[in-house]
Amino acid sequence: MLITFKSIATPEIIMLDNLARFLLRIIGKPLDKQGVISHDELAQAIARLEAAIHDEQEKEALARAEHHFDHDELADETPVGLAQRAFPLLDMMRVAHQQEADIVWGI
Repeated sequence: MLITFKSIATPEIIMLDNLARFLLRIIGKPLDKQGVISHDELAQAIARLEAAIHDEQEKEALARAEHHFDHDELADETPVGLAQRAFPLLDMMRVAHQQEADIVWGI
């Protein structure tokens, strides 16, 4: 199923429900049929998502250091990380926060 995030501050974002559920769980929101991230909640939601991205990047760097991977060895095998998957929603949240707009889905 596809989830469409909307805000008056940005274009719509469409993503698969499993990714939407994962990202919303990080920021402390359930994926219900309808929902909202109010402009008052955006600062905390942005901070939580940025912290999760930072944690994942640190773990990846530590794993590479422990296994002494050569950067060229991983170039073709590096999976898409949280930073790439979360970017559209994180960008939407940042812009909506700046413009004091809400983000909704299912409406």
